[in-house]
Amino acid sequence: MIRSHKFKNLTVWVLIGLLASWVVSCSTGNVGTTTKPGASETANIEFWTMQLQPQFTNYFQSLITSFESQNPSIKVRWVDVPWSAMENKILTAVSAKTPPDVVNLNPDFASQLAGRNAWLDLDAKIPNEVRSSYLPNIWQASTLNGKSFGIPWYLTTRLTIYNTDLLKQAGITKPPATYTELAQAAQQIKDKTDKYAFFATFVPQDSGEVLESFVQMGVTLVNAEGKAAFNSPQGKAAFQYWVDLYKKGLLPKESLTQGHRHAIDLYQSGETAFLASGPEFLKTISNNAPKIAQASAIAPQITGDTGKKNVAVMNIVIPRASKHPDAAVKFALFVTNDENQLAFAKAANVLPSTVKALADNYFKEVPATATTAEKGRIISAQQMQTAEVLTPKMKDFKLLQKAIYENLQAAMLGQKTVDKAVEDAAQQWDNR
Repeated sequence: MIRSHKFKNLTVWVLIGLLASWVVSCSTGNVGTTTKPGASETANIEFWTMQLQPQFTNYFQSLITSFESQNPSIKVRWVDVPWSAMENKILTAVSAKTPPDVVNLNPDFASQLAGRNAWLDLDAKIPNEVRSSYLPNIWQASTLNGKSFGIPWYLTTRLTIYNTDLLKQAGITKPPATYTELAQAAQQIKDKTDKYAFFATFVPQDSGEVLESFVQMGVTLVNAEGKAAFNSPQGKAAFQYWVDLYKKGLLPKESLTQGHRHAIDLYQSGETAFLASGPEFLKTISNNAPKIAQASAIAPQITGDTGKKNVAVMNIVIPRASKHPDAAVKFALFVTNDENQLAFAKAANVLPSTVKALADNYFKEVPATATTAEKGRIISAQQMQTAEVLTPKMKDFKLLQKAIYENLQAAMLGQKTVDKAVEDAAQQWDNR
């Protein structure tokens, strides 16, 4: 809702963090049912990541060197793709049947291509004992129609970063924990400081965090048949919540035109009191706005009556058209094994998706002198006990978001009643 980062879109995002200063040289740990090329044959595989250079260049060069030393018959070529270019680039490559062999995506986009049978069926390649090393709920995020199309990699779960100075000026003694409390705080902050509590985007092609808020408020978005299920009392209440905030002037007007990154800009400039984000963004704030960072503290993610918390997942997929699927699976499992996940989580200030790595003391204990970011790591890890991917996996997910956001905007601008907006959104989705 109030931008994450989700790494959902988590959260998404250029990762911020210090590079690990040591080389990861561990065994593959998670080994699938792969076969090696013949002695004279070398499998040259291509690995695409999303905007991880230059922050993690040393990490991945070391990772690949380690893998190749243990697997001399496999060579890895690493290609880093800008975030904004990845969707078009992978769509083009898959359509032309010239895809890379291993690709870093997120389940939302990957599931759209999974619906077109673009990815390798991993259930036949990865044994249950290896699969069980990953967090069960997170593995489920990369399944569609009961089939596994991706391997979980790194995770973020939103926190509430808040400006203690603004809260003090508004007479608020503790940050809100629910959307109901958030609306009350938004009014108080506006009255006392003339600032906004937070920014949320309703741009149809941008972040899905407002849709996640619907689920947290108890809304079922689609039923088992994939038909709209949000034309319900809960759905109307969620529409009304956002409409009321906008009409009362408690949301910036650019919520209808600006994307989620605007939330960071507003928070760093001291114009908003709350930012929903992963702790990795605290370093960005510290670099760009030291005074705001100094006044910043953290609290758990804001949620609805359900108590549900979001997690944003990055995964790894293997295109069905890969010429070296077994070598690709072997490398993907190496990247995401316990040791390498823990190393990357430390380097990037994110969370790992394996049970063993997340159980490490690094995510349980911090010194008394811990920074705000270090404290955020502990809260984030604690939230993973109940966190889940809140929005449904479906190939037309963005059309669902478009139907809801467009009609929600119409209600916010007074062009439709809430009831009409909900009804029209449901019809738009069902008649797509």
